Amino acid sequence: MSQANITSLLSQLEQVLLGKPHQIKLAVTCILAKGHLLIEDLPGMGKTSLSQGLAQSLGLSHQRIQFTSDMLPADILGVSIFNKEQSQFVFHPGPIFKQMILADEINRASPKTQSALLEAMAEHQITVDGITHRLPSPFFVIATQNPSEQSGTFPLPESQLDRFMMRISIGYPDKKAELAMLKGEDVSPQSESLPQCLDPIGLKTMQKEAQQVKTSDALLSYILALVDGSRQLDEGYGLSPRASKALLNASKAWAYIQGRNYVVPDDVQAVFSSVAEHRLRNTSQQQGEALSQKLLSMTNPIL
Repeated sequence: MSQANITSLLSQLEQVLLGKPHQIKLAVTCILAKGHLLIEDLPGMGKTSLSQGLAQSLGLSHQRIQFTSDMLPADILGVSIFNKEQSQFVFHPGPIFKQMILADEINRASPKTQSALLEAMAEHQITVDGITHRLPSPFFVIATQNPSEQSGTFPLPESQLDRFMMRISIGYPDKKAELAMLKGEDVSPQSESLPQCLDPIGLKTMQKEAQQVKTSDALLSYILALVDGSRQLDEGYGLSPRASKALLNASKAWAYIQGRNYVVPDDVQAVFSSVAEHRLRNTSQQQGEALSQKLLSMTNPIL
């Protein structure tokens, strides 16, 4: 039943984003691994369409938040307003109180506003005026950002980047897919009109099944070798313990999508770049890509 749902979900999303099955599979992997997703690319590549398609297909309550340079943390989290009738402050929840947040162009907001998501992403709760408010379950953030070299952007700090389990880049469509789009042959459905493939209960069941995918001690040693290798590099940043856990969970989810109940090195290699690139770099996306490929080439699985 779960495998049929996965096939249906992938097929539906491929109608929204033409010619990008690998990126779609990585995005679904991130959700099944209970992670937050960062989609980084030029404007007009389909970042928002993919994120909205995921929310609609999974049957999650969702809210798109357009980040701008003048946005304040209260615009995301909510604010306490004094109620004269009750003679006390009453909290008015912000748009973050949804199961899936589509943070569009997150790096156009100031660092202060970006930091409003840190507690929410790590602990699935927010604190306003000293009072903690739990967020809905499940809770995901899918953020899009334009390349940092574009005008009007603020680079995401390392603490923020590390909270995204995976980062993907969609890239230009191939000529065949783009020609079909220009001819109108693709008849792509609008994201908001997509039928629901799953509900939150079904998604939680699949996430639990993905977590139960088996890993051998040798496979875990391979993951640790990759992580340790990143910490020995003279350039970039080494991967954190959060990153090693993310790599394990993403590998399990990828294997689960393939219909297996055990992880093989190919699963780790398939997700490694998406898990590691944004954490490794200290200057540019290209540096992160180069470092992740270097680690894969110099670390061999011994199984």
